Amino acid sequence: MSKKETPKYAKLVEGADGLSLGISIVVAVLMGVGVGMLMKSAFDQNWLLWVGLLWGVGGAILNVYKAYKKQVESYAEFKDDVRYKNYKQQDDDDDED
Repeated sequence: MSKKETPKYAKLVEGADGLSLGISIVVAVLMGVGVGMLMKSAFDQNWLLWVGLLWGVGGAILNVYKAYKKQVESYAEFKDDVRYKNYKQQDDDDDED
């Protein structure tokens, strides 16, 4: 490998990362249902469909968590910005009146 070579599926992974959060939630749940249906048909156990669905919902929750963490990291860039140095949170407490 001479220079930094990109993996074969790098563009596909990049595109999947750029999907909106709503689409990624739906895809995760559908993938879980698909895995559950495969397990159900392979092992003739109806409850395996629900296991696959739970895996899909767990994957969707993980996608939301990752998007949240990425957003928090992007806001951390503004911490040292001069424009936001003097910003103070407003106190919503009305007890001092």
